[in-house]
Amino acid sequence: MADRRGLLIILSSPSGAGKSTLARRLRAWDDRIVFSVSATTRAPRAGETDGVDYHFIGQAGFKAQVAEGGMLEHAHVFGNFYGSPKAPVQAAIDAGRDVLFDIDWQGAQQIRNSNLAAHTLSIFLLPPSITELRRRLENRAQDAPETIARRMAKSWDEISHWDAYDFVLINDDLDRTEDQLKTIITATRQRRTQQPGLTAHVRKLQTEFEDI
Repeated sequence: MADRRGLLIILSSPSGAGKSTLARRLRAWDDRIVFSVSATTRAPRAGETDGVDYHFIGQAGFKAQVAEGGMLEHAHVFGNFYGSPKAPVQAAIDAGRDVLFDIDWQGAQQIRNSNLAAHTLSIFLLPPSITELRRRLENRAQDAPETIARRMAKSWDEISHWDAYDFVLINDDLDRTEDQLKTIITATRQRRTQQPGLTAHVRKLQTEFEDI
């Protein structure tokens, strides 16, 4: 048995709030943090590898997994299905590894309602301002203007669910936010739910008292 049980770390934010950058930094900080590889029904893009970037499956296979309870969370986004397969997450946390999820509030809610809820840590990242959020999206130079407009339109709905999370951080400085995330994760790893050996240790202490 691992010394501790892993966490399901949910990191959510509107696009442009720094979530992807901070997720990469967390994984570089501690190799016990692994990224949840989502399943999707969309076609692979150039350079993407099955099982690394996504698990690419057909709609029938995806729906079958959902029906069998094999997805921790799932959603229909822009014409395709996305979801988080449960089996590899369970295996990881049983081995003492933390699983990082880059999902929206709806996915976070589904995980909090699952049988792994006790091991979940949810964190929402807020931008310092909406002006700064737009500036970051434009400076990435990855999206067409209409895509940026769509992301901005969606951002308010995402931000409106900030109070459903365990922790909420304003990401106005990447280095400081990274330090805050590390502190939160380090502390949450010590929760009773994450220490499988505690019950046995307390029973041992009780036995020692009886022998005095």
